[in-house]
Amino acid sequence: MPHPVAIAPSILSADFAHLANEVAQVAQGGADLLHVDVMDGRFVPNLTIGAPVVASLAKATQLPLDCHLMVHEPDHLLQDFAKAGAKRLSVHIEACRHLHRTVQRIRSLGVSPGVAVNPHTSFSMVEPILREVDFVLVMSVNPGFGGQSFITAVLDKIRAIDDWRCEHRPALRIQIDGGITTETIGAARKAGVDWFVAGSAVFGKQDRAAAIAALRAAAG
Repeated sequence: MPHPVAIAPSILSADFAHLANEVAQVAQGGADLLHVDVMDGRFVPNLTIGAPVVASLAKATQLPLDCHLMVHEPDHLLQDFAKAGAKRLSVHIEACRHLHRTVQRIRSLGVSPGVAVNPHTSFSMVEPILREVDFVLVMSVNPGFGGQSFITAVLDKIRAIDDWRCEHRPALRIQIDGGITTETIGAARKAGVDWFVAGSAVFGKQDRAAAIAALRAAAG
């Protein structure tokens, strides 16, 4: 039995001059999570936001804050984001020196841990951590910038993760980030995805409620 679809608008595509209003619109429009892309200018070329913005968001919305740390060696930031109000924290398998320790630290802070994987990272690299995390975030674009095209090759990896969880850990959730639109969400859902990060497909539309409803309908 598949898990319910969750739509997680990414604030990377929001108007930061009116961020509280933007977040309120997607919350009223039916969003399930609020995705926060944290980039350090090192692991990825772009530079975005830190824990103070997350703390402000936590005061402005009831949506669970889903923080994606695209950060080299993120351990020094975990406590800051937990204190700021992150409900979920995903760290990149490619960025962590001691991944199991990092995941255990996230859970000890009372936050739901996830592992994020770049498009080129294979299922065999991910499998050893799957018993320790609550969700896997599969990147369907190369991380660092919004507005990129969906990489269909990641669907095979998603199917492999879905097959593994059916046999070993049904509670595991699969999340996808990158190029999610009404045209791509159906294939991702069919492959096994539960949570869908969408940036321009939501914040790029005038009617955010209609955009979220369209994504949910296209997911099937």
